[in-house]
Amino acid sequence: MKGPRPTSCGRQRFQSLYVYGFARPASGRNLCLFLPKANAELMGEALAEFARWADPEGAKVLVVLVDNAGGHVAKDLKVPANVRLYPLPPCTPELQPAEHLWPLVREALANRTFDHLVGLAAKLRRRCDWLAGHPDVVKGAVGFHWAVNLER
Repeated sequence: MKGPRPTSCGRQRFQSLYVYGFARPASGRNLCLFLPKANAELMGEALAEFARWADPEGAKVLVVLVDNAGGHVAKDLKVPANVRLYPLPPCTPELQPAEHLWPLVREALANRTFDHLVGLAAKLRRRCDWLAGHPDVVKGAVGFHWAVNLER
């Protein structure tokens, strides 16, 4: 049947929070950013913040491995001048070192419930701050030998 979609009187019963994560395999140095959506515009903002964090002078070329998520490959994605995105082959999350950062982040949330996004965000922030202060833990998860050797 053609025509307009029926309207719904329901209300949204959830909120979202996205964690954008960056980790250096050789050292475990890491950065987590909290943004309200996952899209090309916010991915561009995350890349800009990452570039400022990783190389404040903008003197280095920063290589970021990305999967084929829409926000990572969008034509309108604004990539900082000193950042190069290196796309991994499709269906190979095991090659993405940052994927192994997520279990470390989620560990603090296991078997927990939160009444509000604020409580979840606070717990996530504490966990990410802890991980930033413990790069040896992150390196153990993301420090693939081939990724570490690429940095040399």
